[in-house]
Amino acid sequence: MGLGVVGGGVASHLFKYVDSIERQFGTRVVIKKILVRDLSKTRGEIIPDYLLTTNPEEILRSRELDIIVEVMGGEQPAATYLSDALNSGKHVVTANKEVMAKFGSSLLELANRNRVRLLFEASVGGAIPIIGNLSNDLSANNVNSIRGIINGTSNYILTRMSGDQVEFGKALEEAQQQGYAETDPTNDIEGTDAVYKLSIMSTLAFHTVVNPNDVYCEGITQLQTQDFRYADELGYAIKSLGIASLDGSSIQARVHPVLLPKEHMLAKVDGVYNAIEIEGDLCGQVLFHGRGAGREPTTSAVLGDLFEIVRTINSCDLQNAALDIDLGLAIQSIDDLESKYYLRLNVSDQSGVLGQIAMILGEEDISLAEVLQKDTNVLAGTAEIVITTHPAFEVALQRSLDKISQLDVVHEVSSLLRIED
Repeated sequence: MGLGVVGGGVASHLFKYVDSIERQFGTRVVIKKILVRDLSKTRGEIIPDYLLTTNPEEILRSRELDIIVEVMGGEQPAATYLSDALNSGKHVVTANKEVMAKFGSSLLELANRNRVRLLFEASVGGAIPIIGNLSNDLSANNVNSIRGIINGTSNYILTRMSGDQVEFGKALEEAQQQGYAETDPTNDIEGTDAVYKLSIMSTLAFHTVVNPNDVYCEGITQLQTQDFRYADELGYAIKSLGIASLDGSSIQARVHPVLLPKEHMLAKVDGVYNAIEIEGDLCGQVLFHGRGAGREPTTSAVLGDLFEIVRTINSCDLQNAALDIDLGLAIQSIDDLESKYYLRLNVSDQSGVLGQIAMILGEEDISLAEVLQKDTNVLAGTAEIVITTHPAFEVALQRSLDKISQLDVVHEVSSLLRIED
């Protein structure tokens, strides 16, 4: 269902390697129908016209189909099609992160009731085998945290802004020209795509349903090139991370740009690559790294799930990953976060400014770690002050910034970034 970039890749591979797949698995995998939006569209793939249909019922109601691969994307009608497919007793492979983030638990329950498989490795991390590892190989662990670069588009943009001091708009334009960003890049640059992926991983890791609206989210559009210069001077790189951590009986899940020490493994992941760090009580820190998006990596993950179903289709054990094991963990607000912070402020270039700012921060028990004065503008009479803090609570910092922004000597609070050690 779907013959776009990924759907075309899956179909092409199955046509090209049908004989070798049969030799490997002892079963011939034959494409019977392909759902498309437009029958007249010119396609790069060599697809027989008789396989194409615009009617989903030809797939969902067909009795001769064993497996449905959904690579349409979007919430609807994909979610309804997946539900109908599972109810009709068909195995399903999907790459749909939005549907699995919002409805994954109920769809897996539905699959188990109908004794069919629902596999979704391609929904997170492209070719990185993170879903299978969280569901199986790492399942003996009590996972303490997940931290990951899980959106290749935003990572490409930040890499260009950091390495070559390219402004955000230009870096985004380059990403679109290279095919790394959609015409409408909102889901990537505002963090929505990463929220879906973190929601799926958190639910698996912590055995508690974490919905997308439980995840705090900030995009990367507010970042400016001077933030990368100052971060570098302070010994940090800037990356957009998805972070989920276990704190006692509660989970905190968030997506936003952070400052990472330059020697940290995630700080070295550039371009469109993804990397996910899992910390468990038995395995310690484990890092998964690879191409996180695009035709080939996602095709690899979809086909891997498809072949897993082919391999086990006659097995008695057709259970899926259990998303309905609810440990009753609460979801923390971002206000409860304790973190170090990076602040960049545009202020009047006069004596006493830093003292006023420090006094307000001190009233909330926020202590300064480092202070830099940068980019003095003699004509305008302004300067930029960069401050890093010792650990403080988010709610206290936000209260302080509200007061600081009202000072006559503070023209703008230009950046607020959290520091991950």
